[in-house]
Amino acid sequence: MTEENSGFEEKPDVPSGATPDGAEPKDASSSAKEEEAAPAGDAVETVGLTAQLDQVRTALNERTGDLQRLQAEYQNYRRRVERDRATVKEIAVANLLSEILPVLDDIGRARDHGELVGGFKSVAESLETVVAKLGLQEFGKEGEPFDPTIHEALMHSYAPDVTETTCVAILQPGYRIGERTIRPARVAVAEPQPGATPATAKEEKATDEESGGSEEV
Repeated sequence: MTEENSGFEEKPDVPSGATPDGAEPKDASSSAKEEEAAPAGDAVETVGLTAQLDQVRTALNERTGDLQRLQAEYQNYRRRVERDRATVKEIAVANLLSEILPVLDDIGRARDHGELVGGFKSVAESLETVVAKLGLQEFGKEGEPFDPTIHEALMHSYAPDVTETTCVAILQPGYRIGERTIRPARVAVAEPQPGATPATAKEEKATDEESGGSEEV
């Protein structure tokens, strides 16, 4: 008795790798395109990452430049503050010492007259030590050239033995702190006598005359 398969048909076995019936074989060109598309996609992604990296580097360089400028501005600010602080301190000390100068003048006059003795001498020397530690310096000596930037001429005369305007007497010493002059030295000055021959020239002339006289004899 022959068996009939109702609704089922036997299909022959399909060898491995063979294309089944009704299926269209893959196009070789499509596979190649897919293989080419993968590297192209990687290249695009690489370009994008490179662009992002460049942007990050640019931003980093900008922030680094901002930080360097900020540090430079801060250093300049610190230097200005330190310089201003030193200037304010110097002005404050100068103002304080300016009030003490009359006392120092009295001490100087007492010393010149031999009255700086006993306890008064000890106190005076202590005061002079303190103001010296604060940077106060006395200046002004007899015989030094007159300098209008640090000297104040209160008396004027002519003298045959000077070759330039010279301080011949210190009437009141000058004081300075560093390069800042608190008070100029008040002095009496002498200028060369108009038409007079300087002393050195007189001595040379006298020497020449003596030498000439000896030769004649």
